[in-house]
Amino acid sequence: MNRIKIIQISLFTLALVGLMACATKRRALKDSALAKYDAATFDYLYAEALRKKFMGDGRESLMYFEQARRLNPNSDAVNYQIAQILLSVGNLKNGKVYAKRAHQLDPQNIWYSALLAGVYYQENKIDSAIYIYEKAAQQAPNNDDLQILLANLYSENGDFENAIRVHQELQLRYGINENTTPVYIQILILAEKYDLAMQEAQEAIKLFPDEIGYYAQLAEIYSKKGEGLKAIDVYRQLLEENPQNSQILVLVCDFLLNEKLYDDFFQILTPVILDDEISKEDKISLFAKLIEAPNLDESVIDQTVLALMVFESVSENDEVVVLLRPKLLSNNNRKEGAIRLLEGVVSKRPDNYFAWESLLLLCYETKNFSKLMAYGGECASRFNQSIFAKLLYAHGALENKRYDIALEELRKAAILANDNEEAMVQIFSMKAEVLYRMDNFSEAFKTFEEALKVTPNDMIILNNYAYYLAEHDMELKKAEAMSRKVIEKEKDNATYLDTYAWVLFKMGKTKAAAKIMEQVIAQGSNLSAEHYEHYGFMLKKLKKCNQAVENWEIAIKLDSSKNNLTNEIENCGKR
Repeated sequence: MNRIKIIQISLFTLALVGLMACATKRRALKDSALAKYDAATFDYLYAEALRKKFMGDGRESLMYFEQARRLNPNSDAVNYQIAQILLSVGNLKNGKVYAKRAHQLDPQNIWYSALLAGVYYQENKIDSAIYIYEKAAQQAPNNDDLQILLANLYSENGDFENAIRVHQELQLRYGINENTTPVYIQILILAEKYDLAMQEAQEAIKLFPDEIGYYAQLAEIYSKKGEGLKAIDVYRQLLEENPQNSQILVLVCDFLLNEKLYDDFFQILTPVILDDEISKEDKISLFAKLIEAPNLDESVIDQTVLALMVFESVSENDEVVVLLRPKLLSNNNRKEGAIRLLEGVVSKRPDNYFAWESLLLLCYETKNFSKLMAYGGECASRFNQSIFAKLLYAHGALENKRYDIALEELRKAAILANDNEEAMVQIFSMKAEVLYRMDNFSEAFKTFEEALKVTPNDMIILNNYAYYLAEHDMELKKAEAMSRKVIEKEKDNATYLDTYAWVLFKMGKTKAAAKIMEQVIAQGSNLSAEHYEHYGFMLKKLKKCNQAVENWEIAIKLDSSKNNLTNEIENCGKR
């Protein structure tokens, strides 16, 4: 579909373009005493490395570049090439080392600057990326690509003043054009300079009356200014003049969704679904925006369900499309209905991994652990390389007290996880939970210790370990230190605060513990039965029996399995 051609140059584009610029550049140290190396061998290794790189053999290329670097570690081109290869395979940490080295060796080279700035961007260090590009732009003031990249970074960083300045300079140089003007207008909209944005959009429409994207921007400006009727008029005129234009239909749908004009949206949705000229991706994007909208009315949900059924019927069981209806129901508190739909999907299309994943997550969220174990077992077997499937299968087994199955699946997951730290944290945490429920406390605590060797600052491991130590009145000072470390980073997390308060309570610091729990309960969000249960014990210790009973009664309402609290209520003296 022909959308506005907004320039979104990749931060690595300039670096990649610079490949040929560096292909013949093999700098050596200027100090002749230090620059003595076998130049002929270096030239051979460098040329062979480039040949391998052009052939797509990154591993062999890297090997030759490394040999060349050993001969001349201060070749900026070699460091640059190594950085490119490492970054292309996702090795950001080591790629950055070589990118910085190349830039340090030749800070005037804009390709090196672009590569390093790209690394900073990936690390979300926008200020550092801007600094590098500003230096490069000073060295090459007539390089438009650099200017556009810099403007994009300014805009992303919220520095609209500088972004606008750069684009105004480009407008003076080239006038209104389809490459930079749409970006300039969008930046003006983001900066809330609506009058200037409208002026630019209207001028662009005069020059390019067939470029529909400018009309979309004009409608957006009217909408932002609170002039919704004028925005609607823009689209109505477009539709009247181009009733069969697929791009306009999509733009109108998108606008109506943004304005929550659902009745009008559904009137033109079916033609959009049936229009073969509109890509499946654009249709999915429209539905995704609707599905993620908060607080949908029941009538809107029902109409969306019907529309999705039409979409499914013309999409030949597309693996993504069949997930939209369950997602809609799940997002709108119809999780059981979503589960039934997904059960049907995996029955008909057992190779649809994402349907299995969605089904397992919903079983987990609804605490339907029997289904979680049953479907988890089938999914883990069918997709035996999925760590996610094995973890959820293990959780289902844990909740069904099939500890042997849980431990075996965690063992398999650990093999697959290898160096995946995030996955290993979950595996360690769940393994410790399994061992703890098996009353194998010593092994559970050993597992926590193993986990801390791998991830000493992981919040989940520290919190869970501290809680279990407190439950057994063991190493309370250690538990308090771990829990305090957690809440220093997660000050508003109710679960972590509850753990810290519980540790303090076990240490005999009841007033301090109760004060924390009072604040947690007052927040009123993400509270569980355990929060009220713990607070009740603290109040009992403070001889506030009536308040303790009130909290225990809430805990029982939230979790009817807490039968032990019935005796506590009776013994405390129910009013």
